[in-house]
Amino acid sequence: MIPSEERVTEEQVIAWRRDTPGCAGRLHFNNAGAALSPRAVIDTVTAHLRREQEIGGYEAADEAAGRVRDVYGHVGRLLACEPRNVAVVENATVAVSQALSAFDFEPGDVLVTTRSDYPSNQLMYRALAKRRGVEVRIAEDLPAGGVDAESLRRLAADPRCRLVSVTWVPTNSGLVQDVEAVGEVCEALGVPYLIDACQVAGQLPIDVGRLRCDFLGATARKFLRGPRGIGFLYVSDRMLDSGAYPLGVDMRGASEDGKDGFALMDGARRFENWEFPYALLLGMGEAARYALEVGIEDGGSRALGLAAHVRERLGALPGVRLADRGQRLCAIVTAEVKGWNTTAGATALVHRLRDAGINTSVASSEDGSPVPVVRISPHYYNTTEEVAELVNAIAVLLREVRQ
Repeated sequence: MIPSEERVTEEQVIAWRRDTPGCAGRLHFNNAGAALSPRAVIDTVTAHLRREQEIGGYEAADEAAGRVRDVYGHVGRLLACEPRNVAVVENATVAVSQALSAFDFEPGDVLVTTRSDYPSNQLMYRALAKRRGVEVRIAEDLPAGGVDAESLRRLAADPRCRLVSVTWVPTNSGLVQDVEAVGEVCEALGVPYLIDACQVAGQLPIDVGRLRCDFLGATARKFLRGPRGIGFLYVSDRMLDSGAYPLGVDMRGASEDGKDGFALMDGARRFENWEFPYALLLGMGEAARYALEVGIEDGGSRALGLAAHVRERLGALPGVRLADRGQRLCAIVTAEVKGWNTTAGATALVHRLRDAGINTSVASSEDGSPVPVVRISPHYYNTTEEVAELVNAIAVLLREVRQ
């Protein structure tokens, strides 16, 4: 039994698995990397690709204009915002990049972030420090893990602070940061607030109003179960009303106005680029619609329960050290496996599991240890029987290195 099982019936799980062709051939525990898409998403993407070749790419986009508009509505419902606040971008990193580029940073400006921010985001902060002279300050963690909101408050209270940027759920460790507490701090200080919700969309409910954020970015391919190569960016009304726009605004987001000027689009689409992969865009909309139909709370609760079951079963194996941290954990489990705990060893372990039809991934530890970990991320379409098979496979590999 998993803790959330009473919220979901066996018939629902069977239906979700029937909707997911990939379940027939593999045990997929790499949903924090890229989830298996439901058939409705697959059919939507492939149908539009076929249509592009039948009548032409531009013509197919024109034909699908109504369904394209619906995508913004589906994603808006996912975020509890209006369609005008949604921009479509390539992925979560591009979403963060577009948001960062909306600020005219000057030498001495302060950007406050956390120890658990996504590595690509941290590299962008360092680039701003090197190229623009921005001072990047990192808030302290609580003893159990996750950002200390009071530490962040002290740093963000500096009158030179231009932005607070936080990754809600890091790429590993299972940690869920208290982004609502950070939002309260930012609202009280009047500091703009950016959230990377890449690992959250489709796993945990999102309400941008409660979060008090100005920007929030995510991708479609993870727990949202959409296609790779597409994502979205939320932009608040107050940021839009301030005239914010990305450094690389193009003719999707603005039009020429006079000899040297330009007029911005009314809404978050000023943060988009003109060229779209329309098949992926429509697939993301279908993934959002499907997630809403499943119910983020119900599906997410089941995923959390399965992750807790993985921790219980895996943590009982001699030679396994769970590397998760934080008072609140999500559906991402990280573990160090003795005998396979080098970079080459962890990679080999993941490939051995893959050869056995079980998908996981390798990650770096976020608990201060340099030892690589195996990342296991179940979703609501997984089962306790699959968890047992995963744990048994790891137990066999543990015995192999002891012999």
